[in-house]
Amino acid sequence: MLIENLISIFILRYLQKRLPDVEAYLKWGKILKIGMVLAVVFIVMGYSPIGSKTLIHGLSLGLVGVIIYGVFKVPEFIQAKTIAYAVLPYLGVSLVSEIIEIISPSFFKSIETLLDTAGFFAFLWAVALWYLSRKQKKALELERLKAEEREKEFRLTEKIKAQLEKEVAQRTKDLVKKKEALEKALSELKATQDQLILSEKMASLGELTAGIAHEIQNPLNFVNNFSEVSNELIQELREELKKDHTQRDKENEADLMEDIAQNLEKITYHGKRAEAIVKSMLLHSRKDNGRREPTDINKLAEEYLRLSYHGLRAKDKSFNADFKLELDENLPLLEVVPQEMGRVLLNLINNAFYAASEKKKLLEEQGEGKDFKPTVVVTTSLDPKGLKITVKDNGNGIPEEVKTKIFQPFFTTKPAGAGTGLGLSMSYDIITKGHGGELTVNSKPGEFSEFIIHLSLN
Repeated sequence: MLIENLISIFILRYLQKRLPDVEAYLKWGKILKIGMVLAVVFIVMGYSPIGSKTLIHGLSLGLVGVIIYGVFKVPEFIQAKTIAYAVLPYLGVSLVSEIIEIISPSFFKSIETLLDTAGFFAFLWAVALWYLSRKQKKALELERLKAEEREKEFRLTEKIKAQLEKEVAQRTKDLVKKKEALEKALSELKATQDQLILSEKMASLGELTAGIAHEIQNPLNFVNNFSEVSNELIQELREELKKDHTQRDKENEADLMEDIAQNLEKITYHGKRAEAIVKSMLLHSRKDNGRREPTDINKLAEEYLRLSYHGLRAKDKSFNADFKLELDENLPLLEVVPQEMGRVLLNLINNAFYAASEKKKLLEEQGEGKDFKPTVVVTTSLDPKGLKITVKDNGNGIPEEVKTKIFQPFFTTKPAGAGTGLGLSMSYDIITKGHGGELTVNSKPGEFSEFIIHLSLN
């Protein structure tokens, strides 16, 4: 009797704590409290001398039965089903014992021990099932908490992922904008560089044209002079031929014919000289075709040295300098792009003349330039590396800190407007990238600068 009421109180208390919401508590809370009060009353009555023990036991069993029935029928009590299943065996044993005791007290006495044993094991079953249920529930609750934690972490991860994706998208957008801006700037820079390179080529062409104009004037003067003299000699020969056979001077006729022939040879020579100069100009000015041709480097060096000198003279009437050629007559023809190699030589020689002239001007400002003569020497030779071309001047030289920068694009030591800073950069690319050679510089500050080109014979 005591156990049945304790079971009732336990189940009712369990249900009271686990009502799902406020609405369920308002609906069932009062009923559950009444049930617990009845269980307490039945316990008190069971130990009281007043009242029938059998009736009180029956009422206690009835209370437990009503509670279990409610557990199975009321949706809000569904969580207590496991406990209901646990106490059903004990409730059944108690109910059977009560019925047998009422119907046949003598038979009950004979099997009372057996019924008590069954009741004990039913009670143990209830306790064990409740314990296992509680343990399982704790495990499920722990798993639920872990699942909630994982869900929380997952949501946090998803949130962070979404934030990162948003940041990455924004960063990508910014990088695309920067890339577009850099591409635009690079395109503008390339266009500017192309314009500067064109300006450098045109400036080089202008200096070359001035030199050619001066160079071509000499053979043209010879052609004109010898043509005039030849015309005079032809007139004399015609007058001599008009004379009577007996009056003609055969020896004079032969001399006139010889003079005319010599004049024609000189006209032909200087005409071809003028033609060669014009061809050099056309080679230098036309678009590079990148085709290598067997080239006489000595002839190329001589032509561009003279053209550079006369070009600078035409540009600046006060310019004056000496130049020398030290050529190895045993050089083989070399496969190069003539117009590109011409640009390199013209750039190096122009720079050499400029450096030597600047030193002259500086010395004159200091009152020490009377005995100094600007000089440029162009040398060709063969060495173990191949064909060597040297352009040397007696200018102020190049400081060590500048030597590492002179082949960089747009770097120049000349004052603003005197150069674009592309001449040496273009020359370096033509020699190293275009012809697989070397372009180096050797200098001693205050004394000289020497640019050295090495080209492989292969």
